[in-house]
Amino acid sequence: MITLRNVSLQRGTKQLFEQVNLTIHAGQKIGFIGANGCGKSSLFALLCGELHSDRGEIAMPPQINIAQVVQEMPAVSIPAIEYVLEGDQQLRLIEMQLATVRPADEGMQEAILHAQFEAIDGYTARSRAAQLLYGLGFAAIEHDKPVNEFSGGWRMRLNLAQALMCRSDLLLLDEPTNHLDLDAILWFEQWLKRYPGTVLLISHDRDFLDNVVDTIAHLSQQKITLYTGNYEAFEHKRAEQLASQQASYQQQQREIVHIQAFVARFRYKATKAKQAQSRLNALARMEKIAPAHVDSPFHFSFQLPLQSPDLLIYLDKVSVGYSDKPILEQVKLRIGKGTRLGLLGPNGAGKSTLIKLLAGLLKPSSGDYTVNDHLHIAYFAQHQLEQLCPEETPLQHLQRLDLKANEQTLRNFLGGFGFVDDQVLMPVAPFSGGEKARLVLALLVWQRPNVLLLDEPTNHLDLEMRHALTLALQDYEGALVIVSHDRYLLRATTDQFWLVADGRVKEFSGDLADYRQWLLEYRTKPSLNTQDSTLKQERLEKKNTVTLKREQRRPLQNRLKKIEQDLDRLIQQKTTIETGLADPIIYTDKQKVTEYLRQQTTLAEQLQQTEALWLEVTEALETLN
Repeated sequence: MITLRNVSLQRGTKQLFEQVNLTIHAGQKIGFIGANGCGKSSLFALLCGELHSDRGEIAMPPQINIAQVVQEMPAVSIPAIEYVLEGDQQLRLIEMQLATVRPADEGMQEAILHAQFEAIDGYTARSRAAQLLYGLGFAAIEHDKPVNEFSGGWRMRLNLAQALMCRSDLLLLDEPTNHLDLDAILWFEQWLKRYPGTVLLISHDRDFLDNVVDTIAHLSQQKITLYTGNYEAFEHKRAEQLASQQASYQQQQREIVHIQAFVARFRYKATKAKQAQSRLNALARMEKIAPAHVDSPFHFSFQLPLQSPDLLIYLDKVSVGYSDKPILEQVKLRIGKGTRLGLLGPNGAGKSTLIKLLAGLLKPSSGDYTVNDHLHIAYFAQHQLEQLCPEETPLQHLQRLDLKANEQTLRNFLGGFGFVDDQVLMPVAPFSGGEKARLVLALLVWQRPNVLLLDEPTNHLDLEMRHALTLALQDYEGALVIVSHDRYLLRATTDQFWLVADGRVKEFSGDLADYRQWLLEYRTKPSLNTQDSTLKQERLEKKNTVTLKREQRRPLQNRLKKIEQDLDRLIQQKTTIETGLADPIIYTDKQKVTEYLRQQTTLAEQLQQTEALWLEVTEALETLN
């Protein structure tokens, strides 16, 4: 148990915490939310001993092992899998000791070390590290690739894998999904559900919070308030607290109108029935969400596009790639007025390539690519944050787009994106990633485009800005194509999904739950994931072997699905018991406490056994693959 008693902390002239009291129980998974700068990361630094409180005390269990993701970009030349293994310090220590005693021929000491090595599952360490890399999107051929040959985003994934490799009791995660795509996030959620220790998580991804945490810690007005349940439960409880202050539900009504329009349009169309039902479910959950965001500092909307042609972009049998190597082939796609597409697909399949093709940054190698004369595209990509002029202010950036606009009008507009008072006149160089992303979005919105292309627009945005962007996109009357790992944004702003995989682009008739199942099947059948001609030839030559392995995989896949269901059930039961133990009232009934503790021990043992089975079956599948 970790306890904060009357903790106060000030950074510079800003008071972050004042007389904060907080208790964290072993095994809890807590999501920390609050405005940027409210002290979430500083709290993590307090727990790690990197900062010291001005007043109060922090009590932590002795010899607690804390793991967190290193923020520095590693530039070492060791293989990726070796870098991940560095996270298990106990493993590395025993390996070093073994390397020392072997030349000295110290048989007894070597035997003891081997026993210790086996006790910590040292012989499966490389396999576990490979599973982490696989889950986070690294191809098998990249496991031995030097760390310094990866891009910055992939190095951050390696840092995450190293933290997950650590033997920890407490895992601190500060925006861990910023550099992950949807596929990796889906895998990471399952990993965290199985993690037996305590998780403290800072995230602006509401679906990720909903699927991982059992408690929300809301940082506001120098205090920390705990809410039992996930983020959706927090929104409802918070909304109830703020409902009396809410004079209007206009924001909520816009979202309701958008969902109702989608349902009315597609409810009786077979290919869209699941998505329509998904919107109805969202509508049922939405009743009290809007008031929770009544104090958001972000309020903006898209003006009507200057031109709104029915057909904007048309692709017919288009192929596109890099250096004469096709990434996508035979693409047929029509972007017209009111089109709202969400692009799904495995990492590296070509979603960003398709966005760049639509933006005109890549030229097709074959096929017909037709655009309307009145096409006006606004394109958001992460590299555009670096293209801002560092010495210019937000106001100057906007003035360059519209020399005739009144300064007060521009100031009012920027205010909707959180740029107020002196910040409007500050150079953007020292701005955070979130502030730069907000400015780029502001510049796009001002241009009144009729086609909006968004490639991971939420990476640096907090929950309130994501909410404001969602509302604005729902009212946007131009065409929208979006790639995002934010599932809430995808569900709330798109009308249809298209799947990018195996060099093809096609409509995906299911919803995000169906995509998750598709992805699971896709990733367990790597023979379908490659277009390498050499591998295709090898598959033809070894047809009988492949058929045999496929027959062996099927029962293992079914068993793995059953084990994961059991894990989810056990985790839910254990969470329920631990939530009950966290309630002080229960301790008035000693018999009930004893029974809860017995159940907790039993569930912990069952979890450990089931996790061992999961690893065994996963390794068997990996071997067959």
